[in-house]
Amino acid sequence: MTRITLGNWQHRMSQDMRLVDYRPRTQEAYLLATRLFLEHVGREPEDLSEDDVRAYALHLRDERQQSASYRNIAVCALRFFFQRTLGCEWPVFDLLRVQKPKTLPEVLSKSEVRGLLAQVRHPQRRVALTTIYGLGLRLGEALRLETSHLDSERLVVAVRSGKGAKDRTVPLPRPLLQLLRAYWRSERPASSTRLLFPAASGERAIDETTLQKTFTAAMRESRLQKHATIHTLRHSYATHLVEAGVSLRVIQSLLGHAHLRTTEVYLHVTTVGSEHVQQAVDLLLTDLLAPSAERTDSATSSTPPAVRR
Repeated sequence: MTRITLGNWQHRMSQDMRLVDYRPRTQEAYLLATRLFLEHVGREPEDLSEDDVRAYALHLRDERQQSASYRNIAVCALRFFFQRTLGCEWPVFDLLRVQKPKTLPEVLSKSEVRGLLAQVRHPQRRVALTTIYGLGLRLGEALRLETSHLDSERLVVAVRSGKGAKDRTVPLPRPLLQLLRAYWRSERPASSTRLLFPAASGERAIDETTLQKTFTAAMRESRLQKHATIHTLRHSYATHLVEAGVSLRVIQSLLGHAHLRTTEVYLHVTTVGSEHVQQAVDLLLTDLLAPSAERTDSATSSTPPAVRR
């Protein structure tokens, strides 16, 4: 068996990740996290021990104070590198767990989504962002869309190679279909491309970073005081479906979630029923926080004198 060294570890780990069919972005993240670890310890991979892994995990948490997401990627990368590539089944990997904070997703109202998209002047980018919201897509899923994925007769869109390499279908709103047809007629990307949102060359999709920068600029111009990203459009789509009365099981299927508990988070950000709660809490505190004179008058007029004992 070939010895794993600082000179060939990356090639061998890349092969191993391709064998288990990890997505390109996952491979990039794991390779970067492993490289940073090896640079930190400064020794050959086969000379390392589980104490090095333990010390590095504590270093990221206590000294570097890295976020839970960052540490989780590092832990997963090192677990794969040592267990799969080096064949080291160390007990330390049973201990390494990163508790991610359970935060609620940021959500835009329908009017905020409308105002945000209105700020995007570039036709292709505006239609791409509208499509992400209108179909509840992840950014990568939208940029992989091809014209053949749209079925205008059945009004569905085939989402290929979603998270976990899973395909799914989502409903195609008629207004979005009309928008996409108008976009295709006016912009007419290179005739040879099958991509719905191609770059100028037509050989690949527009760059993710370009669309992210466009979204950030639109947020700034809209003056929305929310920490939103492109993925917020997907969260907003799901929340608006909950508010429209669509069942969680259906939304789970539309979003491509493996577990219903992932979809249930949108129950905590919906405004359905909130108007009744608002009325209840208003009534609850109206008397409590009313001026003392009003409370005294109210008590005098409506309450019989106290009985002396």
